[in-house]
Order: sequence, then C-alpha cells, then structure tokens
Amino acid sequence: MQGTVDGFSYGLVTPVAAFVMAWLGGALGLRCTARSVRNRKSFKAGWLALGATAIGSGIWSMHFIAMMGFSVDEAPIAYDRPVVFAGLGVAVLMTGIGIFLVGYRGATPMALMTGGTITGLGIASMHYLGMAGMRLQGALAYDTVTVAASVVIAVAAATIALWAAVSVHGLLAGLGAGLVMGVAVSGMHYTGMAAVSVHLHGVAGAVGTGDDPAALLLPMLIGPVVFLVLAGVVVMFDPLLMLGEPDRQASGTMDLRPGVPAQRTGSPSGYRSPGWAVERGERHRSDSW
Repeated sequence: MQGTVDGFSYGLVTPVAAFVMAWLGGALGLRCTARSVRNRKSFKAGWLALGATAIGSGIWSMHFIAMMGFSVDEAPIAYDRPVVFAGLGVAVLMTGIGIFLVGYRGATPMALMTGGTITGLGIASMHYLGMAGMRLQGALAYDTVTVAASVVIAVAAATIALWAAVSVHGLLAGLGAGLVMGVAVSGMHYTGMAAVSVHLHGVAGAVGTGDDPAALLLPMLIGPVVFLVLAGVVVMFDPLLMLGEPDRQASGTMDLRPGVPAQRTGSPSGYRSPGWAVERGERHRSDSW
C-alpha cells in the first residue's frame, strides 16, 4: 500500500526555519575557515575544527527541523536516536575533511574540487543516514535520478561556498558564502525528499507510536543556542573574524601601532607619520638641522 506523504505539514514554517539554521551554521563555519586562512599563526587547526563543527551542526539541525514538517498520513513516525546522532558525527567529520583540505592547501583547483566533493558528500550522507533512522510501519523507496541530482546540488554548492570562504573578503562576502551553503543544504534536502515514496506494511490506520513533537524539537534547540554563544564569543574576542582584515594600504587609513601617534598615512597630500623615516631604515632629520 502506498502511503500519503506530506513534507510541509506546518506550511513554510519548517522550510524557512531550517534554511535559516543552515545559513547561520554555514556562515559561522566559513568565516572561521577564512579566519584560519588569513591568520596562519593564530590557532589555525582550532579555527578549522570550529568551522567544521559549526557547519556540521547546522546541516544536522537543518535536516531535523525540516523533518518536523514531514508526515505520512497512514503511519506515525519514530526515530532511532543512535542512528540520528551518528548522522551528526558523519556531517562534522566529512565537512571537517573538506575544510581542512581547503584551509591548508588554499583555493587551488584540486583542493577546492576535492574539499567541495567531500563536503557535499558529507551533506548528502548526513541526509540519507537521517532518513535511515526513521522508523514506521513501512519502507522508504527512492527515485535514483532525483537522488543523484540532490548529491550534485550538494557538491556543486559546497565547492562554491568553500571557494568564497578562502577567496573573498569582508562580512557581506561571508554572509553570501553562508547563503550558498544554506542553499546547498536546503536544496539537497528537499530534492532528496522529492525522491521519497513510502510503501506501507499492513492496513491503513495501523496502530503505532511516534515521537512526541517536543521530543523532536528539544534537540533542535541545542543548535541555535550553541551558534548564538559561539557568535557572541567570536564578536567579543575576535571582531576581525566578522569584519575582515583592514586594508593597510588604503588611502586615509590610521596608523594604530602602540607608541605611535594616531596619524593618517597614505594621504593624497603625501603627509607621513613621525615614525615613517625610522620604518624605512633612514635617520630622521628635523628641519632645524
């Protein structure tokens, strides 16, 4: 018997909330990746690990927020929690491999292709492992072509997002890269869900027990709280992570080194700070001499 599948039980609430979660996780993770690339001596591995954890957690949270809107009319749904949380580990691990490749190799074609492929496959693996954790009185079937399309979407968008993380600068660029990652995760998810059909066992209306909605919602709340805490810590202790590195060569910038008076450098008038001659290795001579 064919089950009646509804992927939008709560309308647009779950898709929008899921996308926002994927965006936040992606933006934070990719900005951490950018921080590690542009500041090579400052805890590089730690920033990359934080980025991988943020993206993996965002992927996992996005999936199960979206799945709160998934239902089969004739059968209640439960979840095998060990399988569900194994998906979180897979997402963090495979995303981490991709991020570390790009973080240490830079935006080379080989690193981007390899890292993007592994990251995209991590997104897809997390999704289908999460689906394998569903328990209902029936079996899931997938359309092969649609599944392949979902994997291609994940790999392509993840590759573009990794390129943006290491190649473009500034807060807006970081948010844009996060949007691309959000599109990768959400697009992959809903394309994959379009491939699903449910073949029920037994008769319609068979008695079963599903998870209480609060039990599904509670794990999802952990992700937003963690992201908010991490974002607060990042902004408080490392504002350059969000704003990007200042352009020291730009006209009209300020020399803010300790012990040097605040003077504008590089101005059109050619005015130089008192420390300019010393920086050039020359003896400073005053007009009185």
